[in-house]
Amino acid sequence: MPKPRAILVGLLTQQRDPADLDASLDELARLCDTLGLQPVGRLIQRRQGTGAAYVLGEGKLKELAAWTGGTGVVHRGPQKTQADEEEEEDELNAFPTTERRADTVVVDHELSPSQLRNLKSACGVEVLDRTGVIIEIFSQRARSREARLQVELARLQYLAPRLRELGGPSERQQGGIGAKGSGESSLELDRRKIRDRMAEIRKEQALLESTSGVRRNRRTDLRQVALVGYTNAGKSSLLRVLTGAEPYVADQLFATLDTTVRRLSPEVTPPVLVTDTVGFIQDLPHSLVASFRSTLDAALEASLILQVVDASDPTWRRQEAVTAEVLADIDAAEIPRILLFNKCDRLEPGQEEALRAERPEAWTTAAHDPQRVVELHDRIAAWFSDHDPIEELIVPWARAAMMGKVRAQATVLEEHFEDEGVRYRLRAPQTVLDRLRAEVG
Repeated sequence: MPKPRAILVGLLTQQRDPADLDASLDELARLCDTLGLQPVGRLIQRRQGTGAAYVLGEGKLKELAAWTGGTGVVHRGPQKTQADEEEEEDELNAFPTTERRADTVVVDHELSPSQLRNLKSACGVEVLDRTGVIIEIFSQRARSREARLQVELARLQYLAPRLRELGGPSERQQGGIGAKGSGESSLELDRRKIRDRMAEIRKEQALLESTSGVRRNRRTDLRQVALVGYTNAGKSSLLRVLTGAEPYVADQLFATLDTTVRRLSPEVTPPVLVTDTVGFIQDLPHSLVASFRSTLDAALEASLILQVVDASDPTWRRQEAVTAEVLADIDAAEIPRILLFNKCDRLEPGQEEALRAERPEAWTTAAHDPQRVVELHDRIAAWFSDHDPIEELIVPWARAAMMGKVRAQATVLEEHFEDEGVRYRLRAPQTVLDRLRAEVG
């Protein structure tokens, strides 16, 4: 079955560079492909801003209608007047279309409800904005109960103000049960159902977060590194090769929506947990950032953030900036962070050296190169070793059972047998050292 065809619409404003718009439309095309739409063309117009009621000018609306088989005319009322019908016929005769070349219009920014209505009126086909596309992809990809609830909440928040414009039920009044006269309109009833469902979701999320909080508390003493970055940068592939886990891996946008936590393998002492997180993207809807706050909290709990960047993508600088902005939004900007260029095996000769010259503090790797994965494993372990404090601890002979626990939870640098017990020189996270000291007494 052929994919529905989509025409992409972009606005070149005074604040936007043409190269940035091209990159954004390329990304939008990939989003459409991920959603199951086939991009067949692009329409770009230079505008002062993105707030115009009809989004496009009169001429561009006609050009867009040629793609969709629409009229190119925005009807300004609920019913067509005789003048509207005559104007529509004149427009079709002046700018005829014999074939619908696109079944969907996808706009590269978020549309207001009125803009959505006006474009649908002019085009006669389904209209999606960038936010709507991303939310639909999230809806398809969410697997865990927590992720499904987070996506549903974001989707309802997006849908609520657009009910009237999305072709919902009529505005007729419906009688209330046990009451005389008119009741709620269909639109009011739908809005109330959405509000009630959002309240149910938030209650269920609170229960799930309490369970997740117990799991997180058990991990507070462990060293944690979070893989964050742009969608499709290779975070899940890195998690797989660093830990032996089997997360869902695909060359697609937003292949991962659930947080996965696994131990670094081969294991080091003390253990290091590696966390995979949901990918970021330019103009990630605020509702999704808020809904996925509990998922993104994995970055807040980490001792180290590895900001993964696809080194083979020419727009990596923009992707790096987008990730930094989202980390700042979730208050993770102060956590130690290292830029990690992934997919370096795809670079042309000399490109990796250029990256290292531009970002000398960054690490480089390739998830499909076993030798480079080993090097990355060792660098992660070494980073924690360099940043963990070193302290001495005496385990009395009467607490000899603690010796195995010390070796399991800390790196033993020196060990001396003395009259009062065993004197250790240990390297471990401060929380681990404090707990061991309290248990020794």
